[in-house]
Amino acid sequence: MAARSSAPEKSPGFFSQIRTLYTFTQKEFRWLPYLLGGILLLGVAVGVGIGFLIPPVAIWSVILWGITGLMLGVLASMMTMTRLSTRAMYKKIDGMPGATGHVLSTSLGRSWQASEMPVGINPKTQEAVYRAVGKGGVVIVGEGARGRLTRLVNDERSKVQRVASGVPVTVLYVGHGDGEGEVTIAKLASTIKSLPKKIDRTTQAAVVKRIDSVSQSLTSLPIPKGIDPTKARAPRPR
Repeated sequence: MAARSSAPEKSPGFFSQIRTLYTFTQKEFRWLPYLLGGILLLGVAVGVGIGFLIPPVAIWSVILWGITGLMLGVLASMMTMTRLSTRAMYKKIDGMPGATGHVLSTSLGRSWQASEMPVGINPKTQEAVYRAVGKGGVVIVGEGARGRLTRLVNDERSKVQRVASGVPVTVLYVGHGDGEGEVTIAKLASTIKSLPKKIDRTTQAAVVKRIDSVSQSLTSLPIPKGIDPTKARAPRPR
């Protein structure tokens, strides 16, 4: 007798996601409940105030404007909590091995192609190099002690320049933004996306194909431990 197939796991509902998002963010920002409550009250106050200012003043008009203000307050509080959850996520993963790959694979959008896996890694020290290809050319990102990243970065840059001559290569290092070419993990995605457009989609696809054709498989190399993207990423309501 064939075993029964397990039922598909249900995705969390909207309110469940909101609760998870709130819990995740409130752990980092203890004052979150007061901020959200203030935004809601401000929305209601603005709505009621508009109701009294627009003639003719009637109780039903004030109530409707108050409800409208409440809805706007809910929307504003959701937007605020989403932004704070992103900040909380960056603070949580800052300095963790593998954080760079997580950001590159989830925050660059469709204009860039990047993998969560590093393209170069030192198994002993966990220094790693990641690569992204997009409208700004090729971006090589080093994660770890900058002094020990020199060889890994130079090897990756030489490989890219060999197979994609003429395509600009930008080197960044994840840190605290103190040195040249150094950016914080929170500003990594925005820094890459702000690069001026240098290549079109056709060239981008060709560059990705050429680089992948000469890249060595990293399946036998250990993955940096210390970050679980499914847990570190701030949950977002759908």
